[in-house]
Amino acid sequence: MQLKITTWNINSVRLRIDLVAKFIKSSRPDVLCLQETKCPDDKFPLKRFQRLGYQHVALNGQKGYHGVVVLSRLPFERFDIQSFCGKTDCRHISAVLGERAGLRDPITVHNFYVPAGGDIPDPKANPKFAHKLAFLDEMRERAGLRPGAASRAVLVGDLNVAPLEHDVWSHKQMIRVVSHTPVECEKLALARNAGNWIDSMRVLTPEPEKLYTWWSYRAADWKAADRGRRLDHIWTSPALADRVSKIKIAKDYRGAARPSDHVPVTATIEI
Repeated sequence: MQLKITTWNINSVRLRIDLVAKFIKSSRPDVLCLQETKCPDDKFPLKRFQRLGYQHVALNGQKGYHGVVVLSRLPFERFDIQSFCGKTDCRHISAVLGERAGLRDPITVHNFYVPAGGDIPDPKANPKFAHKLAFLDEMRERAGLRPGAASRAVLVGDLNVAPLEHDVWSHKQMIRVVSHTPVECEKLALARNAGNWIDSMRVLTPEPEKLYTWWSYRAADWKAADRGRRLDHIWTSPALADRVSKIKIAKDYRGAARPSDHVPVTATIEI
């Protein structure tokens, strides 16, 4: 059995619902994790997703900002929301797939939207950057993000850090830019290591090959410039590390009409 999980920062689900529908019809993931949905739960386009085959929905949204959702063709056993830094700003949701989904051993899927951090990489001068660093610290410290050796778990989302040299178009020029500063990269690595998470994208595509999932709206011609960053991630617990057979970055969706600045990233897991 294969399980296809997609992560995508959609930058307003209602604005881009037609683009999401196009992707779903083409790629048909079993589980779709969206970030930056930007709508409260009672305004989420549930009926449209149900018509597309996603009857099972775990929502954590708010008006205008942030927001995460897990949509599934398979039924959940349960879902959970965690808050970070003393804020209820809709940056995490998790869902468990188990017996109801036909799985003997359950799989927990965590969906994250880590704070972007603003433009100034100084926590004293920029509260947004301080918030981001504190959020990454809490991810490292949170016991619920440390799956046991036999536990099957996947952590996906817009983590807003491009941690490796070849996750950005120019390490030298980006090292002082928020998303690739040494302190962010170190804190993300500490969070990943604390949970023994495996960076599945880099297992299948090791450095020095470049990997990007985000291209700025500011570029006059994003494709020609190709100044991307790998801000979207798929991590697995050790029990699933050798089960990820494929990861696809759907770069073409950056060139769609009214696109998100992120593109869908899909993992195929042999379960």
